[in-house]
Amino acid sequence: MVSLHRIPDVVLGSALAVVLLMLCALLFAPGIAAADIYRYEDADGVVHFTDTPTDKKFKIFLKDLRKDRQLRTRFRLAAGGDPREYEHLINASAAKYGVSPALVKAVIRAESGYNPNAVSRAGATGLMQLMPGTARSLNVTNTFDPKQNVDGGVRYLRFLLDTFKGDISLALAAYNAGMSKVARYGGIPPYQETRTYVNRVLAGMQQAN
Repeated sequence: MVSLHRIPDVVLGSALAVVLLMLCALLFAPGIAAADIYRYEDADGVVHFTDTPTDKKFKIFLKDLRKDRQLRTRFRLAAGGDPREYEHLINASAAKYGVSPALVKAVIRAESGYNPNAVSRAGATGLMQLMPGTARSLNVTNTFDPKQNVDGGVRYLRFLLDTFKGDISLALAAYNAGMSKVARYGGIPPYQETRTYVNRVLAGMQQAN
């Protein structure tokens, strides 16, 4: 355990660089596990440092860059998939429902980055990020199954395109924000997220062609 205690404020004020160097050396020393450093100043003005806080008074002071890098690497590996792996599923569903393959690819890239295990904060899942209610209405029983997810997502796109008379922008806005929001505003809702999403997918369609 790395634990540094009783470092007065005057030390931090006059030799903060030395303290930081010492903390960094501890963080990056061989054999030391990845750990953040926490700081707490008590009523006497004495500053305490530790990598294993036992009190909520300790606040994060220095992030362990090694740990952050490891997390970013794991996220990057999990977040992106190989589009070629799903080419046959996309083409089959696109042909089945009469939807442009380029549109499907652009939606998948914008929604999940081709990660079949993607889960949004709102609870949407899979390649085409189907919400639970939407998945149930499409009889998709396993949204993490690429075949079911793509088939359901493309079928839903077909429904939205038919509902909005072939207007791709409105269909995409409904896919992102919901049909009720598009109906309420009589067009693309004034949400930055939705407008950015529509533009991203339309641009992605051009690249996929």
